[in-house]
Amino acid sequence: MANETSSIKPYKTKAGGKKEQVADMFNNISKTYDVLNRLMTMGIDTIWRKKAIRLLLSIKPQLLLDVATGTGDFALESLRILNPKKIIGVDISSGMLDVAKQKIAKKGLQDRFEVQLGDSEKLQFADETFDAVTVAFGVRNFENLPQGLADIHRVLKPGGKAIILELSNPTAFPIKQLYHFYFHKLTPALGKVISKDSNAYSYLPESVANFPDGERFAKITSSVGFSETKVRPQTFGFCTIYECTK
Repeated sequence: MANETSSIKPYKTKAGGKKEQVADMFNNISKTYDVLNRLMTMGIDTIWRKKAIRLLLSIKPQLLLDVATGTGDFALESLRILNPKKIIGVDISSGMLDVAKQKIAKKGLQDRFEVQLGDSEKLQFADETFDAVTVAFGVRNFENLPQGLADIHRVLKPGGKAIILELSNPTAFPIKQLYHFYFHKLTPALGKVISKDSNAYSYLPESVANFPDGERFAKITSSVGFSETKVRPQTFGFCTIYECTK
């Protein structure tokens, strides 16, 4: 299956593959990432995160993997809601992980939440290791989406679930038009002022526009082995929660 996201990169005039550029981008914006996230979504992302995590309550996972963990917010919320024994977070950005480590230390959660620098598409774990895998706003940045999803499937135990939260493209009028204006005009301007990296927040709307969301995404998860994927659009289609069962 064609990889529809690999050609979209943060820095068009800079050498390097998408993976390398994404790591550089997140290193550049790591200190302002959380603030910008709240501003751009007007705080609604916190509601999306909680709804996504609660989909795992029924299976009571004890060992979780948070892929593209970033500054650790999704994993920290998972610890609060699910109360598992341990979560391991993986990310390619050392800058983002430094922020996550500060949060973990401040909360005294070193024994329950561990972060590692690593490639989200080549996970360094044995087959069938985790009860659940989560990804919040990360799969859009994969260089090879099918490969990344296949590796998530590989490390999941049979019957385990992958919960994937990702931005998507509203289709209804006038939400579609308002979304386009907000993400293509206001977001890059806001990102430039706060993070000093205008490329990062120009990349955001472009990467969302080119992401195979909805049922197209479900077809990819099916192709890599997931037995079922429930597609759950949120807030007029701004975001989608994918509940994938192995």
